[in-house]
Amino acid sequence: MWKVDKILVLLWHSYHSRNLLDANCVLCRTRTDRLMTEKALILDFGGVISRTLFETHALTEHTLGLPAGTLTWRGPFDPKSDPLWCAVQKEEIGERDYWIIRTQEVGSLCGKDWTTVSEFVQASRGAEPAQFIRPEALMTIKKASAMGCRLAILSNDLDLFYGSNFRNQLPFMELFTVIVDGSYSNILKPDPRAYQTCLDKLAIPASHCVFVDDQYRNIVGARNVGMQALHFKVQQPKESYQQALNLLSVE
Repeated sequence: MWKVDKILVLLWHSYHSRNLLDANCVLCRTRTDRLMTEKALILDFGGVISRTLFETHALTEHTLGLPAGTLTWRGPFDPKSDPLWCAVQKEEIGERDYWIIRTQEVGSLCGKDWTTVSEFVQASRGAEPAQFIRPEALMTIKKASAMGCRLAILSNDLDLFYGSNFRNQLPFMELFTVIVDGSYSNILKPDPRAYQTCLDKLAIPASHCVFVDDQYRNIVGARNVGMQALHFKVQQPKESYQQALNLLSVE
C-alpha cells in the first residue's frame, strides 16, 4: 500500500511542478512582452522642456532692471553675433563654461558677484518658472503619458543651472519616473555612461527609447548606445516635438 501512496505523492509533485513551470513561463513571456512593447521618451531639460535664455532676453532684462536691448548674445538664434556660442559648437569650450561667462557678465551689469549659473537663472526666472516652460513640451509630455510611454529626463546640469528647488515648482515633473542629473554624478552627455544610467533606471531596451536633445553631440552619443535620437531645433519646437511623437508611434 505504501508503494501506491508513494506513487500518488510523486504524481502530485509532478503535476504541480509542471503547473509551476508553466506559470513561470507565462510570467517570463509576460515580462518579455512588456519589455518588447514598452517605450520611453527621454528629454533634455534646458532648451527642450524649458525655453532657452536666448529666447527670453526681454523678460530677463525686465526682471533684472536692465535697459531693453542690453543682452545681445543670441546663441543658436544668431550664431554669427555670438562667437562664444560658436566656440561651444566647435567644442573649444564647454557649455558650462559658456554659461559661467554669461552669468558673470550679466551679474556685473546688475552689480552682483554671481559665481554659479543657478544664481543667474534663479534671479531671472525663479519667481515664475512655469512661464519659461515650452507649451509644446507640456502637450507632448501629456500625449506620451497617455500613450503609455515612460518619461525620463537626462540632463547634464538640471539642478546646477536651475537650483534644486526649481523642479518642485513645476507639477508636470511628477510625471517623470526617472531623472538623471549630471549635476551630481558629473558624468555628462555624450559619455555613454550617462545614457546607460538612464536606461538602467528605466529597464527598457535602448532601441525602444526616443531621446531628444538640442545639442547634436549628445544626439550622436545617444545613437551610439542604440537609442532613437532626435536633434531638437529650438527655433522649431512644435515641429521637433511632433517628430518625437511620430517616432514613439512607430511600431
